[in-house]
Amino acid sequence: MALLGYHFRHMKLAIGILALAAFLVFASAQIAAGYAGIEHGIGPVWALAALFAAVFLRFTLPITVGAFFGAMTVWGWHWAAALIFAVPGLVFVFPGVIAGIFSLATTGTAKLTRATPICAEH
Repeated sequence: MALLGYHFRHMKLAIGILALAAFLVFASAQIAAGYAGIEHGIGPVWALAALFAAVFLRFTLPITVGAFFGAMTVWGWHWAAALIFAVPGLVFVFPGVIAGIFSLATTGTAKLTRATPICAEH
C-alpha cells in the first residue's frame, strides 16, 4: 500500500510540473501575440510600453487586447478563436450570462443568486 502512495505522490508532482509548463507556454504565446498585435497596430514603442506595463505594473489589459488583434490580424486566426485565446475565462462566464438573459426573458427575473458563506450564521 505504501508503494501506491509513493507512485501517487510522484504522479501528482509530474502532473503539476506539466500543468505549470503548459501554463507558461500559453502565457508566453499570449504575450507574443499581444506584442505582435500592438506592434502591427500602433508600433513597436507602444508594444514595448504595453509589455512593460504587463510585466512590471501588472496591468495586462493592453496585452490582452493586443493578443486578440495579434492572433486575428497577424496570425490570421478566426475572430472567435482569437477571442478564446486572448480571454479564455470568457468560456466560463458566457454560459452564465446567457442563462441569466434567458431566465430574465422567460420569468421576468434574473434568478441571480448570491454566494453564501460557508460559515453563515442563521
